[in-house]
Amino acid sequence: MKLALYLPNFRDKVTVRELEDLTALAEDLDFDSVWTLDRIIVPEASDRGEMQYPFGMLDEMGRQLPVSSRGEFLQGMPLLPWLAAKTSKVRIGMSIIDTPYRSPGVLAAELATIDHLSGGRLNVAVGSGWMPEEFAAASAAHIFPKRHKHVRETLEIMQGIWTNEVFEYHGEFADFEPAGFGAKPVQKPHPPIFFSGLKDPKRSASRIAKYNLSGWIGIQDSPEDIQRWRTEIQRELDELDTRRSVDDLEISSMIWFVITDQDMDQSPRGKGTNLLVGSEAQITDQLKRYREAGLTMPFLWPPFQDVPVAKTLDDMKRLKEEILPKIEAM
Repeated sequence: MKLALYLPNFRDKVTVRELEDLTALAEDLDFDSVWTLDRIIVPEASDRGEMQYPFGMLDEMGRQLPVSSRGEFLQGMPLLPWLAAKTSKVRIGMSIIDTPYRSPGVLAAELATIDHLSGGRLNVAVGSGWMPEEFAAASAAHIFPKRHKHVRETLEIMQGIWTNEVFEYHGEFADFEPAGFGAKPVQKPHPPIFFSGLKDPKRSASRIAKYNLSGWIGIQDSPEDIQRWRTEIQRELDELDTRRSVDDLEISSMIWFVITDQDMDQSPRGKGTNLLVGSEAQITDQLKRYREAGLTMPFLWPPFQDVPVAKTLDDMKRLKEEILPKIEAM
């Protein structure tokens, strides 16, 4: 089982030094990857619990973000070249890039440069976004009703730019004549592309087959959720004319992570369950269940508040040095 660290750049207060310490330890412990979070704004309506939709359009998450509109969170995209410079082994990425906030051609060219800065260690994860208030702040309100189509066009444009000397595209969200966009990515044919498919296995399977995607990223998925997603995506793939299998994919999920001194209540509460918040014995058991269910890379997600970075650093060491060896021996 690979390990990925989800950096807590989305917090009411976080320092660059804290992110640097977490990243350095992830590299020292041979984590597979370090990821940032894409969050452009926090609406003031969120402070009152009055957002138009719940977090991720997941009813269990509520209509209030866990960070204040006056929080001093850091943007995820500018951290990627910084991560490239601060590391030499660990892979880097942002989970997930909400494509409607960015011009597809510019995004493709900038990601290619980041792949060079990292020496070919970039993962690309894309999704459609879910918050109308954020679309408005990104001058993309008109895209919200067609956001899934924007993801499709972005995938086509990224892959076209990355694999052709010159490329042209004529779509709804981008329309340009043959042009060169500079350096191609170091990774061939291009960096691995992950996607977020929180609701629709049919759409997920279609994207895997059409765009030859490399990984799936969920959020707070239980072992049962992972097993169900794998089954449903494979069933949809079987209906398509493709050789792709769910076994080809990196299956990941962003999961809150804290090692506690005592057992925690892990009874099912949907996306609010303490899946990887618990005692060492509980986390050992859960990771064993995740491995059996087919989760290949958990994203360890420090909670948004009440858990200092120093605690997360200690928990990362315990997980790597004490817990994982027990799982591998099972």
